[in-house]
Amino acid sequence: MEAIAPGQPVALVVDDEPQMRYIVTFALETQSFTCLSAGTAEEAWELLRSRQIDLVVLDVMLPDLGGVELCRRVRATSDVPIILLTALGDEEDRIAGLEAGADDYVTKPFSPRELALRASAVLRRSGTTAGDVVVNGPLRVVPSTGEVTWQGVAVPLPDTEVRLLAVLARHAGTVLEWPDLLNAVWETAERAGGKEMVRATVYRLRRHLERREVSGELVLAIRGRGYTMPVL
Repeated sequence: MEAIAPGQPVALVVDDEPQMRYIVTFALETQSFTCLSAGTAEEAWELLRSRQIDLVVLDVMLPDLGGVELCRRVRATSDVPIILLTALGDEEDRIAGLEAGADDYVTKPFSPRELALRASAVLRRSGTTAGDVVVNGPLRVVPSTGEVTWQGVAVPLPDTEVRLLAVLARHAGTVLEWPDLLNAVWETAERAGGKEMVRATVYRLRRHLERREVSGELVLAIRGRGYTMPVL
């Protein structure tokens, strides 16, 4: 069993290629992550069930269970941040992964430094304490704790969706274009696939809100412009 250094975040690297696991592990260790690794989805699942994991870096192509399906399984029980590793040009995989609950993605081949910085940014966002309370009518969002309530009832949401909801609520009545949301939620400038990432996260957020019987008109798409939340 790998030793975990006290105070260091723990990343689970899931890839069936040993060389890729080594590259990802090396990159994350430069940002003071302690890394565990798995070559299959089942190995990863067992580690997720038995260890405290702070971040998952997950390849979409796994021999036993697809990375997207594993992402969906993880997200059903945990809000742990997930970064997908996808092949360049695999837009369908990226969109499917984001809809399944991934927080970000990196395309192969990638810069180890870029991956390390994205991992740190995702982890920082998931544990941020900077956000204040955002209220719009019966909606209340506390980005720093991930707390969301609608008409006084708790609405559990993954961290990325909480941040997206908070940004829309804070700017209620204003149409926000996807580059604005990309910058506010993911802290990144315009990038390839960014529009699809915003669209997939909005779709996922709406689906979760509908399941909790929250107003279906809370997040609106304005054709050709962006997204908005009405003043409630």
